[in-house]
Amino acid sequence: KFKNTSGGNNVKVNQLSGIDTAGSITVQGEGTATTNLQQGLAKHWVKFAPDAVADDSLNNSSITDTDTGRFTVTRTNNMSNANYVGQVNGEWTHGSDSGLAINSGDNNTLTTSAYGCIFYNSSFATYDVDGMAALFHGDLA
Repeated sequence: KFKNTSGGNNVKVNQLSGIDTAGSITVQGEGTATTNLQQGLAKHWVKFAPDAVADDSLNNSSITDTDTGRFTVTRTNNMSNANYVGQVNGEWTHGSDSGLAINSGDNNTLTTSAYGCIFYNSSFATYDVDGMAALFHGDLA
């Protein structure tokens, strides 16, 4: 049993089991539904600038600037397959054409270890945006 710092009410902690087995921790989500804790965690994320240097990241190995508006982000620990979900976005603030970049994954670099990011401006031309962020969900190898 735990007590709060003032020595008052007990704090209840549910028992977690299956810590030694991957994918085995189930928690109650919204309402009465349960969800797998490991499946709900981001496995790779990175925030970076046009100089391809990470401002902050998790499980990120490197960022490569491959061309105007094109980057490849590489993980430290691979995904188990190439069927993971990636979300990438960017923004720019240059003149009257400011806003969010339209982006998509580059299937030529969609592998277990890397993901290609392409950024477009409002004219659908590849564009080096001011700031970028990428987030990936799936199973680690």
